[in-house]
Amino acid sequence: MTARTASNPAPFHARRSFPVVTWFRSRLLARWYDRHLQRLDLAEIDDHLLRDLGLTPQDVRRECAKSFWQA
Repeated sequence: MTARTASNPAPFHARRSFPVVTWFRSRLLARWYDRHLQRLDLAEIDDHLLRDLGLTPQDVRRECAKSFWQA
C-alpha cells in the first residue's frame, strides 16, 4: 500500500467535504429551486388575483425575469 503525498493526493471521489459544507450546499440548492418554482407559479396568477395581492403585471414580469439565485 502506498502512502498519499502532496504529489499523489487522494482521488477526487475519495475526498469528503465537511458536513456543514454539504448541508449548506444542499440547503442553498433547495432554496434556489424553491425560488424558481415560486416564480413559475407567480407568472400563472390571474390579474384579478394579482390586484388582491397588491401586485401589478409589471411587478410580476420584473420578479420573474430575475435569475433563480437572485432574491
